[in-house]
Amino acid sequence: MAIDTASEPKLLTPGLIADRLGVPVRRIQYVLTNCRGIRPAARAGILRLYDNEAVRRIQAEIDRISRRRRASHD
Repeated sequence: MAIDTASEPKLLTPGLIADRLGVPVRRIQYVLTNCRGIRPAARAGILRLYDNEAVRRIQAEIDRISRRRRASHD
């Protein structure tokens, strides 16, 4: 089944990113706080908005952290 990306927002808040990736918001906040290279594409008042490239980078960082944790428990 194809995903209809036309109806999805172009810029996402950390909460929407968490929903999209299926992780708690605190994980998104951790990555955004500790990974200096991920910057908001825009701001709307106090909201930080991230584009699809930032979402891919956030996902990659979450995956990297998960792999590192699994390796340390083996």
